[in-house]
Amino acid sequence: MTFPVPLTGVVPPVCTPLTPRREVDVPSLLRLVDHLVDGGVHGLFLLGSTSEAAFLTDHQRRQVVEAVVGHVGGRLPVLAGAIDMTTPRVLDHVRAVTAAGAQAVVVTAPFYARTHRSEIVHHYRRIAAASAVPVIAYDIPAAVHTKLPADLVLGLAGDGVLAGLKDSSGDLGAFREVVTGARAHTGFSVLTGSELVVDAALALGADGAVPGLANVDPHGYVRLYRMCRAGDRDGARAEQERLCALFGMVAAGDPARMGGSSSALGAFKAALHLRGVIDCAVTAEPQVPLSGEEVEKVGKFLAAAGLL
Repeated sequence: MTFPVPLTGVVPPVCTPLTPRREVDVPSLLRLVDHLVDGGVHGLFLLGSTSEAAFLTDHQRRQVVEAVVGHVGGRLPVLAGAIDMTTPRVLDHVRAVTAAGAQAVVVTAPFYARTHRSEIVHHYRRIAAASAVPVIAYDIPAAVHTKLPADLVLGLAGDGVLAGLKDSSGDLGAFREVVTGARAHTGFSVLTGSELVVDAALALGADGAVPGLANVDPHGYVRLYRMCRAGDRDGARAEQERLCALFGMVAAGDPARMGGSSSALGAFKAALHLRGVIDCAVTAEPQVPLSGEEVEKVGKFLAAAGLL
């Protein structure tokens, strides 16, 4: 299919199910894709933070894209993260995921070394020049320790370097600045990565959402999107509040023994396992698995949301 310009709707960052030996569980991955498609989502984002891309080998990254692209068969646009520390390494990932069939690539700022604004601009220009598919910027300062300034993003959009932005910065003021400025750039997509303020982001003028929790409840986020687009403010607010309560599962893990990534991704995978979508809830190393008691907490969130 032709990549939609602009990209709109609910585009979940797809979890990567693993076997107990921590290999990619392709049958579970494809069941998860079917679960998302049945939920009415508008696209799929592979190899993002929720996909545990940073924990996967290069072989596993390509395996995920090939499996999903082959299974989807053009029914939905498939985006893939090309996330790494430096421009040459990102270019390697761009070549790999596009060869595997990805229709757009999602790229963060460089990281590890402190990066100057001019270097970030060069990074995106170099990648866009080499990529055969659209490039979407991924603003996630919690992971890469650099905030993409709104004027930088809009400048690259105006030059045709960037086709969109996935904003996971949590900075609503800067997000609004991009949304407002993007009106001058036809076809540029602005997507929120938040689970908790999708209704607000859409009200500001965002094109869509990339919420990790949509793995667990795609129907809920699609309902929310449709209500927002239909102008049903009361219905959208109620649905957003239900999803906010469900998102509480990400705190199921004990912070005394695990980091936030272990808790959140472990909760999403535990929820998918409890819902019968994936076979195993294991997360990639060195993340710490949830205990039986913590998984029970996740189950209570699912029950309260009407998902069990």
